[in-house]
Amino acid sequence: MAADSGPPRSVLVVDDDEPLRTMCRASLEEAGFRVLEASDGDEALVCVKLDRPDAILLDIMMPRVSGWTVAADLLSDESTDKIPIIFISARTGHADRIRALELGAQGYVTKPFDPGSLPETITAVLDQIEAGERDARLAETLTSLKAEQALADT
Repeated sequence: MAADSGPPRSVLVVDDDEPLRTMCRASLEEAGFRVLEASDGDEALVCVKLDRPDAILLDIMMPRVSGWTVAADLLSDESTDKIPIIFISARTGHADRIRALELGAQGYVTKPFDPGSLPETITAVLDQIEAGERDARLAETLTSLKAEQALADT
């Protein structure tokens, strides 16, 4: 990330697995992102209201409040519905990926993943949104996933 590009973009990493959050933090900070962390859904909702991250990496399966609930809450609130959510999950099925995108998530990364790829993934999502391609990208990805699922079901 160039030094003259303004303040660093911020990412909230939400996962109940502390070592995973640490790996994500290291990779993202090395790429110039400011990183916030939350260990569960409740903490994530508070953090988003206080710090307004540019993007959220959100686990699905967490204690108390699931990632599904966090995403639904954030995306149904006018003050947070423009913050892109990228799910990170061990759930690899088409149905979960489709559910995430239908909910409004901008991406889905399956565990295990290379933390070194996160900066590129987040930058691509933020750049597409800044270019006004948020809805088109989401629709294209969702259509592709539904086609893949239909093929897998036959």
